[in-house]
Amino acid sequence: MTKISGLVITYNETQHIRACIESLLQVCDDVVVVDSLSSDDTAARATAMGATVIPQAFLGYGPQKNHGLAFCKHAWVLSLDADERLDADAIAEIQRLDLVNSQYDTYAFRRKNLFHDKWIRCTTWYPDHVRRLFNREKVRFSEAQCHEKVESAAHTELDSHIIHYSFSDYHDMLHKLNKYSTQYAEDNIGKKKRVSVWSPPLHGLFAFLKNYFIKGGMLCGFDGFNISLLNALGSYFKYAKLLEKQRYTGGKP
Repeated sequence: MTKISGLVITYNETQHIRACIESLLQVCDDVVVVDSLSSDDTAARATAMGATVIPQAFLGYGPQKNHGLAFCKHAWVLSLDADERLDADAIAEIQRLDLVNSQYDTYAFRRKNLFHDKWIRCTTWYPDHVRRLFNREKVRFSEAQCHEKVESAAHTELDSHIIHYSFSDYHDMLHKLNKYSTQYAEDNIGKKKRVSVWSPPLHGLFAFLKNYFIKGGMLCGFDGFNISLLNALGSYFKYAKLLEKQRYTGGKP
């Protein structure tokens, strides 16, 4: 099996870091943790488990992960968020991959998003493909402050899974919705992406219809409705905040 480096970025992840590194060590012999100057013992726990810990003030999600790539020992990198774990099927599939002769430079996994310890199999939360195994000598993460992804043309999707302990409760979802929508606006204001007064409501409405009707949120009861609604609000406020910046800050980030 080709040697693989694991990569994680962290900030105050005491609750998750041990299980995340244990998961990576199932297929990696090298783990790099880029820590955004945590105030808890995240860095100490990671170091105790044999990870290489790189202190770095937060640069944004994409730049932070790209910063960590230089410290990885191997060409192939498996990137997990601290609240993610490899499912058993992903471990088995990674062990079977012939990465030396691969025609791909990126592999995506299906992500099981858990909420209240329940796998949400509806809305855009599943299958939620995420590119996490890649050749760092050929590809990198986008420089986006939020919702970064590995930029690749030669990629494929695997049927195996990553488990994601996504949000602890609705309060946590609202908090992250606010953070991510702000970061989206900051990412796109510099690109001169123009939006109109119709952009927020239309994007929000489409997001709700897609999540609740097309992606089956109606089949997931109370959580399905609320997740569809919050996804719609997230889409609405991404464009509302971008419009706000264009109108009232002179187009400056």
